[in-house]
Order: sequence, then C-alpha cells, then structure tokens
Amino acid sequence: MSSKVLSATTLGLTSHLVEVEVDTHSGMYVFSIVGLPDATVKEAKDRVNAAIKNCGFKPPYQCGHVTANLAPADIRKEGSLYDLPIALGFLLTTKQIDFDTNDKLFVGELSLDGKIRPVNGVLPIAMMAKVENISEIFVPLENAGEASIVKGLKVIPADNFADLIKHLLGEKLIAPHPEQDLQKVFEPQTYHLDMAHVKGQEHAKRALEIAAAGGHNVLFSGPPGSGKTLLAKTFPSILPPLTFPEALEITKIFSIAGKLPREVALVSQRPFRSPHHSASAVSLVGGGQFPRPGEISLSHRGVLFLDEFPEFSRMVLENLRQPLEDGSISVSRAQATLTFPARFTLIAAMNPCPCGNATDPEKLCSCSPSSIIKYQRKISGPILDRIDIHIEVPRMKFDKLASEKLGESSVSIRERVIAARQRQQARFKNLDGIIANSEMTGQQMKEFCQLGNNELDLLRKAVNQLQLSARAYHRIIKIARTIADLAGAEKIEIPHLAEAIQYRQRQT
Repeated sequence: MSSKVLSATTLGLTSHLVEVEVDTHSGMYVFSIVGLPDATVKEAKDRVNAAIKNCGFKPPYQCGHVTANLAPADIRKEGSLYDLPIALGFLLTTKQIDFDTNDKLFVGELSLDGKIRPVNGVLPIAMMAKVENISEIFVPLENAGEASIVKGLKVIPADNFADLIKHLLGEKLIAPHPEQDLQKVFEPQTYHLDMAHVKGQEHAKRALEIAAAGGHNVLFSGPPGSGKTLLAKTFPSILPPLTFPEALEITKIFSIAGKLPREVALVSQRPFRSPHHSASAVSLVGGGQFPRPGEISLSHRGVLFLDEFPEFSRMVLENLRQPLEDGSISVSRAQATLTFPARFTLIAAMNPCPCGNATDPEKLCSCSPSSIIKYQRKISGPILDRIDIHIEVPRMKFDKLASEKLGESSVSIRERVIAARQRQQARFKNLDGIIANSEMTGQQMKEFCQLGNNELDLLRKAVNQLQLSARAYHRIIKIARTIADLAGAEKIEIPHLAEAIQYRQRQT
C-alpha cells in the first residue's frame, strides 16, 4: 500500500505542487528517495528515521524497503522541507496513523527529536496553495507569520511532530495562525539617518530627490570624505513607502533566499543592499549550481549601493548591464534557466582617481595622468551610459561643516517624492508593471513625454555637443519628466529639460 501527501517546490519565484508518494514492502532495509532530489533531500531519510523513533512510532529501518517518490520526477527538488511530508507518508503507508490528506499541504524540516524547524520559501508556497484551492497548509511555527499573509488560507503552525500527529488524529487540535493585520505591518518606518544632518551638498541632495521620485540611477564622484557614502545611506529615508504588491514581491525574494528574519512576516521597508567590492558575480547577480537570487534581486524595489565603484571587478560590473536595462536578470544553468526581478535604484560612489584628489582644488593629486585614465576606465562606457544621473560631490568647507544650521529634513523631501510618484501612478494606471518614469519604454515616452519645438532645439544642441548616445537621450527625457512631476507640471518645459541635461556627462 502506498500513500500520497502534498508538498511543494519552488523554481525561481514560482512554487509548484509536489506529490510525496511513500511505499513499503518486505525485505532488507533500504530507504530510497527518488524524483531528482538534491543532497539535502536525500539526507531526509536519517532525520525521518530518528524523528519517528523518538516520537514513539515504528521507524522506517524496521519496515524493510521504503521508497519515497517526489512527483513530478522531472523537476529538481532541494531543501529540507520534504522531511515532514515524507514522515507523514511513511506513517500513513504503515497504517500507524490515518487522516484525510485531501486539501492539505505540508512543509517542514524535522530535527532528530521531532521538533519541526523553519524552511525557506514558505510565502510563495502559501500563495501557490491558495491558487490551487488547498484549504490548509501546515508549516513550521517560525514560518507561520509569512504564510498567514495570504488571506483565505488556513495556516496551522506546527512546532513538534508528535503534537502535529495528535492534531491530525483529532486528539489535540492546534489553533490556526491568525491572519496578519496589514495596517500594523505598514506602520510608519523610522530612519537613523536624515537628510537634515547632511551638511551642504544641496546639488547632490536635489539629485537624490529626483532619483527617488523617478527611480533613476545615480553616480557620485568626489574626493574621500566629501559625503558620498552618507548621502547614499540617507537615500532610503526619502523613498516613498512600499505598496502591498511591492512588499509581497520583496518578501518572496527574501523568503526564497533565506534572508527573511523569522520574526518578520512581511518586508515593509525598501531594502538597502551594500555588497563589498570583493563580491563575486554570482553573489551580485545570483546563480549557483541551482540558481538563487543575488544582491541585485535582494535590492528589488529598493537600493543597491556600490561604494568604491571602480574597485569592483570589471567582469562583475558588466553583469549589471541586463538588469539595469530590463529590471530583471536571467540566470542560466544546466539544471534550469530562471528569471529573477531586479528593478532597483543603483547608487554608486567613486573617487576621481586612485588617491582621490584629482578634482579637489585644495589638495594636490599624486596620480599620473595614465593612472587616472586607467582607474576611470575600470568602469566601462556601457555601464556609465546606463546610469542616469552623474553628480560631482566636492569637499566640504569648514564653515559648512561647523554650522549648526540643519538642512531640509527627509520628511519634507519625501512628501514631494510621494506626490511625484502619485502623479506617475495616475499616468501609468492602465499599464502593468510600471510604477516610475525610469521604467517607461520608447513607445510610452512618445505618449507621456511629448516635447515642444523649443525643448527639442535645446535637446538637439545637448546631444550634439555632449555626444550623447540614444540611450542617454531617452534617459534625459525621463529625468526631465520626473523633474516636471516634482514641480507639478503637466508638460516638460525648458527649465526641466535644462536641469536634466546637467546631470549627464560628456561621452568620449
């Protein structure tokens, strides 16, 4: 006799149903797990044996030949989440317990004493269960919060295998986890850094305001200690709050990557990721033998801050071309080709030369012209072309550093950013997947960014004199549209376009 218990597997951000079939027959003890399992899944037989024995049941090693099949067999299975359904399937097959498995889905890792440990990727599994009309999902206690985000799904938090068995047999029921109160999840966030505490650098602050309003990428260049890193770390404080669909998408990525804190049900604050310049290409864009999200996906709908930009490997930086252009990254491996979202705002910071003083009027640069050129060429033209806003951040004078006067607060700047985003939401309300000006396609720009004759003349002169590419031309128009939104203007006018042009560098 065989049994069948429902579980799930996740490929990319999408989960699929898995039928865990368990069968036994007499003979020498063998515990086989088939259906493209990885090493972690294969090790489940030892955890299942110990957990079942320590919970007072007859374990598999006393029952001859045991086979667990994870169907469909052509999809690779990974992780420890199959421990629980395999154990339940074995107990059903050997008639040690009996319960109705219809419309029930199980995930969880078993410890040797029967405790049920948390696993990754529970939120996308719960969302899939809702779509598949599964009424109950049994998850580890620590994962119950994120699963309960999905409304209309009965989430049973299981802390111990023995207690779960009593619940399934109707002896001692486990109370379902209450649905999450989304209003509490989206309470106003507090930030440790505020734009008011950044001395001077008004030009850079204005650039960040535009970047936050339209989702544009920014490159800071200036001598050491000029405030580039502080500006970047303060940037999240002026970003608009997350919407529920954005938060859901971010939480799915964090859940699959194992980065979601156990006490957090839903990511309610835009992510800020700052990988070290020694990061590998796989850690940045994602990958591995079985592809996982990288830093660019973990910063989806948030900020990716790359400090000491030229110190990153050129090969690593070149991997940013596709996500900066498309807002997604496709990772191809022999086992699968997966696509992860990567719609982030890039904030990069760099010195103008190895010593950092090439643009400082008061300090002598010790670098040779050739070393400066070599240093700056570590960042390729195509990458620079994909960065919308280029800002020079000068060294601060003593008078401004010592001033007690505070600048404009993040709260007031964020109000203007939110107002500009609301105008964009109204503009793109009939378009799926577009929430900011930086995401517009060429066809959408023709519709929403029409220019008058005077504006076209100004743009023509800028493109010819600065020798700008077609990509830079379109990005200038998008920035001008954002500046117009911040000003509350319906059309792009010459002042908006002129300000946008000054954020582009001459291309050589």
